[in-house]
Amino acid sequence: MDVPSRAEPDRGPAAGAAPAAVDREEAFLLARARSGDLLAFEEIVKRYQRRVYGTAFRIVRRHDVADDVVQEAFLRAHQSLVRFDLDRPFGPWICRIAANLAVNHVRSPRAREEGLPEGHAETPLPGGSPLTGVLDAEARAELARAMESLSADQRAVFVLRVFEELSYKEIAEALEISIGTVMSRLSRARERLREALVPYLGAAAVRAEGGGR
Repeated sequence: MDVPSRAEPDRGPAAGAAPAAVDREEAFLLARARSGDLLAFEEIVKRYQRRVYGTAFRIVRRHDVADDVVQEAFLRAHQSLVRFDLDRPFGPWICRIAANLAVNHVRSPRAREEGLPEGHAETPLPGGSPLTGVLDAEARAELARAMESLSADQRAVFVLRVFEELSYKEIAEALEISIGTVMSRLSRARERLREALVPYLGAAAVRAEGGGR
């Protein structure tokens, strides 16, 4: 298979809300994949490859490493399909696997020796991101630099919460840490990013309110 602030109340989708509706076509494909149908799993890969890559890249900050994380994440997911609950969405699960692998890589001695390559600050933001309509090119570059200043643990929590919209409980389970630790890391990450972006966000807010006319 070739795949390339302060703590606040939890408002994630799993915080007291009903589980996300199951995609029956996806559940069918996963069931087929679990029975050995590789073509069915390839279709699942096509559906989620970009999303999983985005999760990995925002943590490892290297395109080549993100590609490796994506491939390993899908390999592990395929090997663990027998234990996957088909009544749950696949996306959050595969992204949690990728986040764990990404954090493990950043913590590794090899990653510390390699550092970050030139041009690593280019951070792709998905078209549907709530940040896309607010940040201009300069602010996005500043966001990339600010993200790099976070620890791997902080980046992982921030990515899973903000981009994947997981609940504190889901993040805690995925990274094998306490909910309190999730809240603490998220608070520190948000504070650091806020300090870096407040000049841009402030200007954007003025424009949005019509103050820039």
